[in-house]
Amino acid sequence: MVHYWRNQRQPLLPGRSRPFSGSRTRPEEASTIDTYEAMLIVIPELDEEQVENTVGRFRTIIERTGGEVGEVNNWGRRKLAYEIDHRADGFYYVIEFTTGERTLPELKRILRVSDDILRHMIVKLPPTYAHQPLPETETAEVSS
Repeated sequence: MVHYWRNQRQPLLPGRSRPFSGSRTRPEEASTIDTYEAMLIVIPELDEEQVENTVGRFRTIIERTGGEVGEVNNWGRRKLAYEIDHRADGFYYVIEFTTGERTLPELKRILRVSDDILRHMIVKLPPTYAHQPLPETETAEVSS
């Protein structure tokens, strides 16, 4: 039900304030580039070269759709927390990238239908976290 009050249209909801009378456009956002991180778990049946080709295919998709690939971390072959499709391990890769306007939908679509990928997750990195190098592990010096 809609109630007209002083030539303004507003819903009749108890406890609600009057509608915002200002502009209905969104404020201009700062021109920051969104950075994302994708984690891929590749099936363990592939050898190292095939795994690199699979990850390279996704790098190409990101670049072709207007994004830029940043750091690619190969975590190697790791045991899964639980079996996925009767597989106990997989090759883990973490890819940091920036996006073009078509990058995310295309990448998600191809990751969903790819038989070489067990699982994937794409997260948007906060601006303060993006492009920061990983902390280096300090080696303890042994004094004799």
